Amino acid sequence: MSKPSYLNFDYKNYAWKANIDYRLNPELYKIGKGEQGVLICEPYKSEILKYWRFKTPEIAFESSEKIYSLFLKYIKNKDFVGMDMARKFLQMGYTRSRRYANYKGGRKYKKTTLEPLKWGNGDNLKAESARIFFGKWKEAEANLKYAKLKKEWKEKLG
Repeated sequence: MSKPSYLNFDYKNYAWKANIDYRLNPELYKIGKGEQGVLICEPYKSEILKYWRFKTPEIAFESSEKIYSLFLKYIKNKDFVGMDMARKFLQMGYTRSRRYANYKGGRKYKKTTLEPLKWGNGDNLKAESARIFFGKWKEAEANLKYAKLKKEWKEKLG
């Protein structure tokens, strides 16, 4: 039986820190894997999180459009950390919606025993929300300015 990965989480060696202003110190930002750091990196977390919603497809559409517009604003301002954080929120909209589509209440494990719960009994509306976020996430990743800056950032700063 597999256990949740967060049980062995190593906070001390986690690349992202809550006490850093990543707008003032962008050189400390690491792209990482997937959505890593998305709920830590300020001030971007606070700027984007308030728009991140996926309860219904209509709400997911509004949310993904707003977050994508922030993504474009960060591009215009040549703010790579903001771009990447907006991209991560779009990705997280997809992954969290999928979790709710796959598992009732979005829970993968029983609280008390940490046994995996039954897959496939989730909310079908969340699958549509996931599809909406997936499209915007892929649109962001395909943006040529973002892709170029991401490649350069990884080569220079990780």
